[in-house]
Amino acid sequence: MIAKISSGKDTAGLIRYLYGPGRANEHTDPHLVASWDGFTPDPGRTDNATATATATRKLLVADLDLHLKQARRLGRAPKHHVWHCSIRAAPEDRTLSDTEWATIARRIVAATGIAPDGDPDGCRWVAVRHADDHIHIAATTVRGDLRPARHWNDYLTADKELAAIEEEYGLQQVVRGDRTAAKRPTRAEQEKTRRNGHATTARECLRTTARTAVSVATSPEEFLGILTATDNVLVEIQRFPSGDLRGYKIALKGDTNAAGEPIWYSGSKLAPDLSFPQIRDRLTSANQPAQATGPYRPDPWHQATAAAECIPGHLGQDDDAAAQAHISAFGEALDALPLLAPQEIRPQLRQAAAAFERATRSRTRAEHEHARALRGAIRAMRTQPAPRDGAMLAMFLDVAVVAVIAAGRWHHLRQHGQQVIATRQALVHLQAAYDQAAEVPLAALAHRKPPTSTVERFVALVYKAVPAHAEQVLDDPAWAPLATALADAEATGHEPATLLQQAADQRALHDTRSPARTLTWRIHRLTQRPAPSVRARAAQAHTTTGARTPRHAPMEPPTPHQPTAAQAQRHRR
Repeated sequence: MIAKISSGKDTAGLIRYLYGPGRANEHTDPHLVASWDGFTPDPGRTDNATATATATRKLLVADLDLHLKQARRLGRAPKHHVWHCSIRAAPEDRTLSDTEWATIARRIVAATGIAPDGDPDGCRWVAVRHADDHIHIAATTVRGDLRPARHWNDYLTADKELAAIEEEYGLQQVVRGDRTAAKRPTRAEQEKTRRNGHATTARECLRTTARTAVSVATSPEEFLGILTATDNVLVEIQRFPSGDLRGYKIALKGDTNAAGEPIWYSGSKLAPDLSFPQIRDRLTSANQPAQATGPYRPDPWHQATAAAECIPGHLGQDDDAAAQAHISAFGEALDALPLLAPQEIRPQLRQAAAAFERATRSRTRAEHEHARALRGAIRAMRTQPAPRDGAMLAMFLDVAVVAVIAAGRWHHLRQHGQQVIATRQALVHLQAAYDQAAEVPLAALAHRKPPTSTVERFVALVYKAVPAHAEQVLDDPAWAPLATALADAEATGHEPATLLQQAADQRALHDTRSPARTLTWRIHRLTQRPAPSVRARAAQAHTTTGARTPRHAPMEPPTPHQPTAAQAQRHRR
């Protein structure tokens, strides 16, 4: 069940609407199901004659406004005295009876403070039903003692009571938010967008623009500079008398009010984490370390992939503030990707970023300094777009899919319902983007599959390195690209057995859809490092042998790590 609460100052207008035909003649059989005293006149159960129904409605309005008129004579009447709460059941719910709706109405007015249980001075209210799936509660917020009703946080208290009602009545349990979601476009904004023939509202367009600017900016000043340089965006910078930055407002060119003035949105009106204090905290508390200098400078795409690959491990720790920081930084990475990816894959990446945006915020306050590595790599990536072969982008997206799965699991354990849904939606678009990005580089690798003798040698290495996933790896269409990646690594001086073991040990493979593809990208990343010298390989082999061979080790290796003759024959092709 979902509650929608609003206020007003026209009791007669609300009652007239509730008992009227509705805006599209959707009101059928409007009638009273409950009231403050149980003896209230019901215009829906009077004679159908217009005069009688009108007279009964006026009598109902007079009864509801009785305490309001008394308070008005004393100069104590509130300006907005009408409290309106609509409660709607889910489409999957059974049809509730009038008696059940009456009980629900009484529980809501009691929980919200409109008419607490056992309080003889509670506000006057009525519950009207004119459809199977919802009711409306109308109340006058002046109590019998002429004091205003204490109904602060009424939406939260009503929502909490509805959650209990859903469980008790066996109804659909609605996923509830935590007040960290971005504000939705109003109905007026949506209708204006449709009239103008646009796909998204100005609010949504500006939110995406601001999030993209944050993802690549290194300071609050640069963030504002990027916004100012963005086409079709107006920026108004606010400063303190001292000259220090205080905030910002942005507007979309052409989006004006009736007076022809731009419609401005502050950052907090776009999303809670786009307020200027929040942006300043993210960009200053997570200052990036200096970039590496010298002959070997790590590639930012590899750095970002390595940092994203560590996210599941960070989310498995007990530090929720650090975990939230890593999820937030990963959201910035998704916001930046459409700027760096090829044109044909950008729509899926934009949809993934837009969906994951809801998962980047929760009631847990993020400590952004924990995600410096990923943020630094993201900002370095904007100066080095992904190569045209698509391998680096596919490598990052492969890791990103696992990171989204881990973020969804983290939110699920903390009962963050809306965030879990957001990760599932983002995962669909991200997997589609990955499949599209990986197609060309994997096909290029498969086309260069090494000779059969080399492939058979690599089959034995797979059984030794990843025995639990060996069959899945060797039966995967991506086995050919993996064999090519191992052959390329061997040609550049790397030891395939050591490299494959390192790739397998980096992170568990149970969350990946294709362990073969994941190992391919890991090996691709590992081969970017300089190959060890002959002396280093000998020392590494001696250390590995000593560490893995016990003092009384058997002369032959364990059977599960060796492929049978039939298995080797099956994977020669």
